[in-house]
Amino acid sequence: MTARTAIAGEATAGRYLLALFSGVLLALSFPLPGISPLAWIAFVPLFLATDRVSPRLGFQFGFTAGCVAYAGILYWLNVVMMNYGKLHWTVSVTLYLTLVGYLALYPGAVLWLVRRCEGSRIPLLCSFPLLWVSGEAIRSYILTGFPWASLGYSQYRTLPLIQISDVTGVYGVSFLVALGNVVFYRIWVSMRHRKPYPVRALLLLVLLLAATMVYGVTALTRVEKGEPRKVLLVQGNIPQDVKWDPAFQDATLKTYERLTREACREPGTLVVWPESALPFFLQREPAYAARVRALAVELKSPLVVGSPAYEQEGGRMRYLNSAYLISEQGAIAGRSDKLHLVPFGEYVPLAPLLPFVNKLVTGIGDFSPGREAVVLPASVGRLGVLVCFEGIFPEVANAYVERGAQVLVNITNDAWFGRSSAPYQHLSMTVFRAVENRVPLVRAANTGISSVIDSKGHIRGMTQLFQEATLSGEVRPGTGRTFYNRFGDLFALLCLSGSIGMGIACYRGRRN
Repeated sequence: MTARTAIAGEATAGRYLLALFSGVLLALSFPLPGISPLAWIAFVPLFLATDRVSPRLGFQFGFTAGCVAYAGILYWLNVVMMNYGKLHWTVSVTLYLTLVGYLALYPGAVLWLVRRCEGSRIPLLCSFPLLWVSGEAIRSYILTGFPWASLGYSQYRTLPLIQISDVTGVYGVSFLVALGNVVFYRIWVSMRHRKPYPVRALLLLVLLLAATMVYGVTALTRVEKGEPRKVLLVQGNIPQDVKWDPAFQDATLKTYERLTREACREPGTLVVWPESALPFFLQREPAYAARVRALAVELKSPLVVGSPAYEQEGGRMRYLNSAYLISEQGAIAGRSDKLHLVPFGEYVPLAPLLPFVNKLVTGIGDFSPGREAVVLPASVGRLGVLVCFEGIFPEVANAYVERGAQVLVNITNDAWFGRSSAPYQHLSMTVFRAVENRVPLVRAANTGISSVIDSKGHIRGMTQLFQEATLSGEVRPGTGRTFYNRFGDLFALLCLSGSIGMGIACYRGRRN
């Protein structure tokens, strides 16, 4: 080995360490621990690693950073697959690493394209924010979509910053954070190598942030309209290993009846029970159904309860993960079916090819998606129910608000996640659903975290994990639709269009 080869090897190893460091910073910016300022500098080491390297090495370093980041963010998947999917740890780790590797392809591809763009004299300041947002948008839809841990979600507690979500969705926040990384990288380079200070880039960032913060402060100080409505979230804390055991059905219902009676003190309160709070078919259990209906009459309050449902279709039985609305008069006023199912959780895609994989929800056949967004007409306002995983998909929340929902209700069972960071990550994403549509969101979880979120993203209360609990609060039903609700991911599409334009420019430049 020559001295030159040894030096090159050491330099490459140093670059890989920088990429690894970027992945660590990115993982730490999400809950838990959720050190959100780290997201603004997480890519700086990666930019240093990819400075003046080939596109191939750019992909490798980006892929490395992505593997570390997503491995740290999604470590809890092994808890789910081993404890509830009953998979051997070797199978669980293999599936986990496969997903991590798939997600890491996106930062890898972005850095590959960044290097191509720089070869065509398209600066990092233009390429990276556009390409990063484009990657997030594609990831949100391809292969049924998995928009978990989009960059903007790391900022869910910085309320003035995230108010632009009612225009751009979470992608606008991701864009600003990505742009900030480029500017801080250029500042670092200018200080270290005594290069000209990036005045124009810094000025651009300051102006965009100033405009965003002014918009955010204005939105936060705007007086909410509508009459306040009482809500009560009931967290039964039913252990997952007995939840679907028929022997525990009566005990489960008694737990929810007890907690509800103890906490519901005012007629007209909207009471929300979690996903599958009733672990049986309400349609087939008249005795249990009568008890739930009698409770609503007794408390003079509407109830939203999670229960599986079924319906016949062409001689075939369709099973649905649903929410029922029980009116104050004890009538079943409506049913909303889950639209976006969890792969491997509620059905097994390509099941004949994966005979060793079981879905997590036992006792019922594969679920089918609901046909359309059905708004439930409660006395406290029209409700759009997001069942579990649906809370991370903006288009599902948008569909309900477009149909007239004034309050979003997220019912979920996060017991699968154990005492990991996943319940906190899940909660952080639902904050954006409220801000995007300017409607409050109430969240009832079997084992936590249950919470009340207003239309500005304030979390007005949170329960602890794995405790029986109730949470009372007030919400003001939303009164109008937002730019984002009307036009959807227009900002992301503009970023994607810009990315395609840069790709065409790179291709033409290469040919020339």
